[in-house]
Amino acid sequence: MFGKLFILFAILPIIEIAILVNVGEQIGGWNTVAIVILTAFIGAFLVRREGIATLMQAQQKMQTGQMPGQEMAEGLLLVIAGVLLVTPGFVTDAIGLLLSFPLTRPLIAKSLMKQMNVKVVSGQSPFQQGGFGYQQDARDRADNDDVIEGEYVDKDKEKPHSHRIDDKPD
Repeated sequence: MFGKLFILFAILPIIEIAILVNVGEQIGGWNTVAIVILTAFIGAFLVRREGIATLMQAQQKMQTGQMPGQEMAEGLLLVIAGVLLVTPGFVTDAIGLLLSFPLTRPLIAKSLMKQMNVKVVSGQSPFQQGGFGYQQDARDRADNDDVIEGEYVDKDKEKPHSHRIDDKPD
């Protein structure tokens, strides 16, 4: 992980600067700046257009009751592409364009989903019973032996409070 972050934040900017300087020497500084600005505008237009199309596809899938996993991955890639395309440089522009083209983005999204091993287990929301972020109340857990109920006094307010402690074995 450290190696990837090092490449991203240390090596990539050095490569970008070297390429910008070399291109600037070949075609002139103002022409290089114009190309960088032009790629940012084209990239923003392309990402916006593809983002709207991806959002509409995701909405259509959700209306039919399907999970829009592919569209979510493509949306994430479009966000990354947008950031890369407005970042000055030719390497970041090339990667951003690769992520935003409708021919390459679905392939990259599929491989990303395979690497992440994304699976939909059920149609329930993760916040429904049994999912993450869900707190069962006392009635749901009354028969659970791992719950200890008690009271404590908040010394700052000197007011008793009810409190539950989950005593789960390791």
